[in-house]
Amino acid sequence: MPQSLDISWQVLEQIVRRWAGESAGLAEVSPLFGGVVNTTLCLSLNDGARAVLKITPHRIDKSYTDEAHQLSLMRAAQVPVPDVYLCKTGTLDEPFSYILMQFVEGVDLAAARSACGAEQFDRLQSELAGLVLRLHACTGPKYMRCTAEASREYDQWPACYHDIFEPIRAEVEKSGVLSVKARKTVGKIHERLDRLLVHDDCPRLAHWDLWATNILARADGEGRWRIAALLDPNCKFAHAEAEIAYLELFQTVTPAFLKAYQQSHKLPLEYHRIRKPVYQLYSLLNHLCLFGAEYLKPACAAIERAAHLV
Repeated sequence: MPQSLDISWQVLEQIVRRWAGESAGLAEVSPLFGGVVNTTLCLSLNDGARAVLKITPHRIDKSYTDEAHQLSLMRAAQVPVPDVYLCKTGTLDEPFSYILMQFVEGVDLAAARSACGAEQFDRLQSELAGLVLRLHACTGPKYMRCTAEASREYDQWPACYHDIFEPIRAEVEKSGVLSVKARKTVGKIHERLDRLLVHDDCPRLAHWDLWATNILARADGEGRWRIAALLDPNCKFAHAEAEIAYLELFQTVTPAFLKAYQQSHKLPLEYHRIRKPVYQLYSLLNHLCLFGAEYLKPACAAIERAAHLV
């Protein structure tokens, strides 16, 4: 058990027994990479079974019900995701919110790239493109966040995108980390989103946080690498190009992915010239807010790339 973890062995055993039965015994707890608020653990049982627990102690956290809902949407799209065993929002009597999920064997996409040859990785990229296409083939009537409870719906994508990122833009403005000139450029772009992000597509299901760490891969019995699961969604019904811009920004995808993806969805000139610079700018502003100074230089470069648009 990690020494700093403010969750008792007894609480973890109770969760395990709700899932696997009263006779189940907890053998080992090990930390996994997780978020800022929650703790992510691998729970190993005496019989060898394993599960992943994301838990927020001493908080009523409704995000796990949203995650379970989003995983169900992705599973319905025939995309590999972990099965959800239990999902609970904390109460005053039981102040632990959590989601208990299937443990999926695999390594993240960056580790897979190091472990397999170039030809195998190209095939992985093509397979990933097929999975993203399955997600994007799921359409909705409105643009919105995918939440377990009803969320605000938008007829127009620019308005939805504006509201998603308004708190982030405001935080960057307030922080003063950007120069006056850069803040003015961001402000002008934000005011013109209704023109910059106009498109003729429909709302499509997007993972919305798809990067190497959230993509698991493993070799099968014959040594062929496959995508094992997509993890940690933050799903929205959105403009599909925003997802592609995010994948390109953090170099999660290669030309093999883009070639396979564009066999079904050609990325137009307006994506490369206008929308991609905007989408990537906002992603970097978000990372600047979340992770600090290491993203200042990339964010400033993105502002320069998008400045010609205003």
